[in-house]
Amino acid sequence: MEIKQSIPVFRIFDEAKAREFYLDYLGFHVDWEDKPEDTPVYMQISRGGLILHLSEHFGDCCPGARVFVGMERLAVQVYHAELSAKDYKYQKPGLETLPWSELAFDVTDPFGNRISFNAMKD
Repeated sequence: MEIKQSIPVFRIFDEAKAREFYLDYLGFHVDWEDKPEDTPVYMQISRGGLILHLSEHFGDCCPGARVFVGMERLAVQVYHAELSAKDYKYQKPGLETLPWSELAFDVTDPFGNRISFNAMKD
């Protein structure tokens, strides 16, 4: 079996809050979005090799999902420093060492979805 790509879908409830968190704070950009007039939004966002789908559509998925992202140690440090330098009042993630990761930090969106950024142990 060959898997070419896996794209997690996160449930969101407020497009403006999602844009503030994912675009303004985390630095993702919108690749495309589907939002006919008076309907919920469904969009693809990305940063580097990480692609996520965000959906306001009922039934697409449940809030509270978690995505594990493996990165190089320096990339985790640099990204953490970038986020720490921003004035985002709802979150200030800390770095930690975990049994499965040399260095890690989590961010949680306004809807309870989490992204875990991890420097993988060899």
